[in-house]
Amino acid sequence: MKKFNLIIAVSLLISLVASAQEKRPDPQPPIDTYEKFKVGMAGYTFVNFGIDTALETMEKSDVHYLCIKSFHLPLDANANQIAAFHEKLKAKGVTGYAVGPIYMKTEKEVDEAFEYAKRVGVKLIVGVPNYELLPYVNKKVKEYDMKYAIHLHGPDMKLYPDAEDVWNNVKDLDPRMGMCLDIGHDTRNGKDPVADLKKYHTRVFDMHLKDVTAPTKQGYSVEVGRGIIDYPAFVKMMRQVGYSGVLSLEHERNMKNPFAGIAESIGYIRGVIRTTKK
Repeated sequence: MKKFNLIIAVSLLISLVASAQEKRPDPQPPIDTYEKFKVGMAGYTFVNFGIDTALETMEKSDVHYLCIKSFHLPLDANANQIAAFHEKLKAKGVTGYAVGPIYMKTEKEVDEAFEYAKRVGVKLIVGVPNYELLPYVNKKVKEYDMKYAIHLHGPDMKLYPDAEDVWNNVKDLDPRMGMCLDIGHDTRNGKDPVADLKKYHTRVFDMHLKDVTAPTKQGYSVEVGRGIIDYPAFVKMMRQVGYSGVLSLEHERNMKNPFAGIAESIGYIRGVIRTTKK
């Protein structure tokens, strides 16, 4: 009798657990789903890994937007290669929303970049053209009807050290000429990215999400939330200016094994998005 009662009790428990599991809601969409902007991933994060690893990581992180780097899809990729690449992204629920950063030192390289973006099927190029090429890039922006976001590099390069420098070089050009606001590098050049987003938001077409330890060249990248950048203020400013592009994590720490840092950074920024929502 005791054995019979035990069997009944176990069966009842299994039934209750199964019933509870059936009533559990499906996993909810990420909090950024309800914002004008989206959380994405910069391809450079996966410089040491193939596209399959990149997409598996994005799937686990519930990230659906990728800025495509040429080490995953070569600049000379043909139509079949591009179609296969997009199918691979689609299978993981990922959209390639831009290409770059692409460095351009000659008009030929500018031509190649715009043709590449056209074949890939995106309307945004993240680029780093030499200053003297800006009039030619401006011409191409009009010809291809694409946005061009100049990536800034902080104190590490003479080209475009911060948002102010990019602004000063594009403000009198076509309104499709703008910037990729690298929040960490802007900070490392002694600037306030929150103030810069407010001031230059009409030309901010893309953003690279990262955190740094100091507002100097010696400042280095850390997981988002561990550095000095005021991300609650930054997220609030994104809403205030109506930013509708992608905030793409460019993780630059432990790049041979970045996965824990990626998860921490994505989790942190989504926590900030949720807790700053009115």
